[in-house]
Amino acid sequence: MFSFIYCLCQQQQQQQHQQQQQQQHQQQQHQHQQQQQQQQQQHQQQQQQQQQQQQQQHQQQHQHQQQHQQQQHQQQQQQQQEHSVQSILQQ
Repeated sequence: MFSFIYCLCQQQQQQQHQQQQQQQHQQQQHQHQQQQQQQQQQHQQQQQQQQQQQQQQHQQQHQHQQQHQQQQHQQQQQQQQEHSVQSILQQ
């Protein structure tokens, strides 16, 4: 019985870890697309390019904050699962 519960707990943690990697990967792709757009518009006036750089910096900061929030949320879920496993074992 103990090994069965432990196995379930591990599987759930692995799934969360995979989700986290996928989210990070999507964000990286999104940033890469923005950079390509910026290179294409270098032929235009310098004023436009400066504005675009500022926007891009702002978006990257926003993505970083989202990433941080997601990680915190997943850690809390893991702690709750560990607690539930302990309560089952005590019974």
